[in-house]
Amino acid sequence: MALDFTLSAEQLGLREQARAFAEGVLSQVADTVAPIPDPLGRFRALKPFYQQMVDAGFVKGLIPEEYGGNLFSNLQFALACEELARVDVNVASAILGTGLGVYPVLKGGTPEQKERFLRPFTGSEPRLAAIAYSEAAGAANFDFPDPKFGVQTFAVRDGDSWVINGLKAWTTNASGWDDEGADLIAVVCRTDPELPPQESLAVIMVEKGTPGVEIIGIIDTMGHVAANSPVVRFTDVRVPIDNLIGTPGAVGMNLVKESFSWTCSSIGAAAVGRMRAAFEIAYEFTSTEKRGASHPVLEFQNAGYMLADIKTRIEAGRYFAWKAADHFDKTGGADRELSNMVKIYNSELSVQVVYDAMRLVGVDSYGDRTKLAPIMEDVLCFPVYDGGNMGVRRRHLHEMLLNPSYDPLASAENRVALMPTGR
Repeated sequence: MALDFTLSAEQLGLREQARAFAEGVLSQVADTVAPIPDPLGRFRALKPFYQQMVDAGFVKGLIPEEYGGNLFSNLQFALACEELARVDVNVASAILGTGLGVYPVLKGGTPEQKERFLRPFTGSEPRLAAIAYSEAAGAANFDFPDPKFGVQTFAVRDGDSWVINGLKAWTTNASGWDDEGADLIAVVCRTDPELPPQESLAVIMVEKGTPGVEIIGIIDTMGHVAANSPVVRFTDVRVPIDNLIGTPGAVGMNLVKESFSWTCSSIGAAAVGRMRAAFEIAYEFTSTEKRGASHPVLEFQNAGYMLADIKTRIEAGRYFAWKAADHFDKTGGADRELSNMVKIYNSELSVQVVYDAMRLVGVDSYGDRTKLAPIMEDVLCFPVYDGGNMGVRRRHLHEMLLNPSYDPLASAENRVALMPTGR
């Protein structure tokens, strides 16, 4: 049987819908948020655009049909993310942040938990979810084996409740539209300070309005300028014991790993979208500008060769994202290898591609005569967020390589390189 990269009619339709939405709606985001000086104000300005994403069915794509949604496959999300991020990364980041917040419930929740936590996201309101993952100092070292270090947000059992205390940062969406918190926050914590995360790591859901959740700061960023990056303090936050997803320990570890594996292909695809935007600017520039010569810049061999290399990288990155997303779907989310690889590869590739596009355009790319500088500011985020490539992603691949049961040909042959434990 021949290898076929042809998209189905449904997949093509979704991509066209996302492209039309991006060009018709998200193209207005940059001018809307540009005059707003503070990051929280820029995030609030996204609400009408996010509402239109809700109306268009993108948030329902996070939720299974049995709970009122229209669940997208990982590949469908990757296809949409490329088109959305080509025009704007901020609203797409809010959608992915919501996806991260609900994914532990989707994957590990009981039917009752899914009904309670997921169904509200299928209505017409622009609801937000978040995952409280990184510790306040920025550490995402959630699996560090010494219990004195790593995750220092704790949930203590008190009768029929969990009582959560800790401080988290980079909790995308956590402030909510009204500064009163996201509708749902998945808190990554430990249930026993004396036990390592392999025995105590847990994901506990906190609903909007729960006392003790306080937004104490907003991190401003050079790119993703309207994305929401709050610092959240949890002080004696009391929730029902039924808000624990799965069990502490190995199950909690896998929920966290799989949640961030879910976003990888979409981030890889978003990086392709930003690379496309940079290529389009450089191609237009070199095709029309002469810069003191008798013919367009594109006719110079070095410019033509560089554009050819840029386009080649974009194509390679796109199909890698498709492969990783498809593999995630086929393995039921058990894939770790390709997910982490594509996040690393495409995020770092995007920085090089945009830099090369800037070299083609020259000094004007560093000013406001083109939109290349904001694109560079956006792509510089990809290698360091959502589990930084050095601190998290490569570590996950390294630990796979250290496992005697690792199979280096598995992902190429549509098998799982290393099955997670504790499922």
